Amino acid sequence: MVARPDQAPTAPAADVPALLDHGRTLCTPVLREAVSRLAAPMDAVSAYHFGWTDAEGNPTNADSGKAVRPALALLSARAAGAPASVGVPGGVAVELVHNFSLLHDDLMDRDETRRHRATVWTVFGPAQAILVGDAMFALANEILLEAPGLGTTSAVDAGRAVHRLTVATRKLIDGQAQDLSFEHRDHDRVSVEECLEMEGNKTGALLAVSASIGAVLAGIDDTAADALERYGYHLGLAFQAVDDLLGIWGETEVTGKPNFGDLRQRKKSLPVCAALADGGKASRRLAELLADPEGRGDEDEEQLAVRAALIEEAGGRAWTAEEARRQHSTALAALDEVAMPTEVRAQFAALAEFVVVRER
Repeated sequence: MVARPDQAPTAPAADVPALLDHGRTLCTPVLREAVSRLAAPMDAVSAYHFGWTDAEGNPTNADSGKAVRPALALLSARAAGAPASVGVPGGVAVELVHNFSLLHDDLMDRDETRRHRATVWTVFGPAQAILVGDAMFALANEILLEAPGLGTTSAVDAGRAVHRLTVATRKLIDGQAQDLSFEHRDHDRVSVEECLEMEGNKTGALLAVSASIGAVLAGIDDTAADALERYGYHLGLAFQAVDDLLGIWGETEVTGKPNFGDLRQRKKSLPVCAALADGGKASRRLAELLADPEGRGDEDEEQLAVRAALIEEAGGRAWTAEEARRQHSTALAALDEVAMPTEVRAQFAALAEFVVVRER
C-alpha cells in the first residue's frame, strides 16, 4: 500500500465507494444495452469480460473493475452544472474504450488472469479478444454520437466529445506501443522521462478525457475542459505509479495477478527505470541481471525476488511512491482553474486520494 500523501484529503475517503457505486448504477444498464448490440458470440464474450457471466454464460457477481472512469465522467458533468445523467454516455464510452484496451493488453502481455479470473483470450481464444476489443471501441463512438437523441446534449458537443475520446484512444495505443518496445530494450536503458511519457499516454490520456467528457457533453467551454483533462492526466500518472508498485510488490490475493508480474514480463516500469538511473551498486547489479539473456530467471521466484530487492535498494520503490504523491498534488492544483460546486470539487479530491492510497 502506498503511503498517504502529505496533503490531507479534502473529502472523506468514505464518500468514494458511494461515488463509484453511483457511476455503476447509472452507467451499467446503458453499458449492457450497448454490449447487447454485438453479434454472437461477441456479446457473450463481452459479458464474461465485464464479470456479468461465467464462461458458460451463467450470471455471476464477479468483479467488474473499480469504475473510476465512469465516476469521473459523471462528476465532470456536475462540474459543468448539469445533472450526473448528462455524463452517462461519456461514462459508458470511456468504460468501453478502457476495456477495449484491457482485452488487447492481456493478449499482448500474455496475461492469464484479470480481476481474479481467466482472461478472455485464454478462455475464448486470441481472435475473440481482438474482435471484441475492436467492437467495444466502435461502440464507444456510437454511444456518444447517439447522445443528442437523449435531449440533453447538442450534436456539436457530442462531436467535441468524440474528438476528445478519439485523440485519447490514439494516445493510449501510442502508449501501449511504447510499453511493448521498452520490453525489448535490454541493452538500452529506458529513461524515467521516457517511462513517464509512455504512462502519460497509456493511462493518463484516458483518465484525462474521463474527467472532462461529461462536462463537454454538458456544453462546458474548452478552457475549462482542458483544465479538467489536466486533472485527469496527472491523476492517471499517479494511478499508474501506484500500479507499477503493485506490479512488483502487490500481493496476488489482493491484485489477482501473479507475484512479481511486471518483473516476470520484463516491463520497464517506473520503479525499474528509477532504480537503473540511480547508478549505485544495486543499480549496476540490476542492470547486469536485466541485460543477461542467459540468466533472465523470468519464471524463478527467487531470482525475481532478488531483482525486486535490488530495485528497492537502488531507491526505485521510494522514488515511485513519491512520484505518485507529486502527481496527486498536481492533479488537485488543476481543479483550481475550474469554477464548480464545492461538493463536486471535494469529490474530485476524494477520488484522487482513492487512486493514490490503495492496495489494488
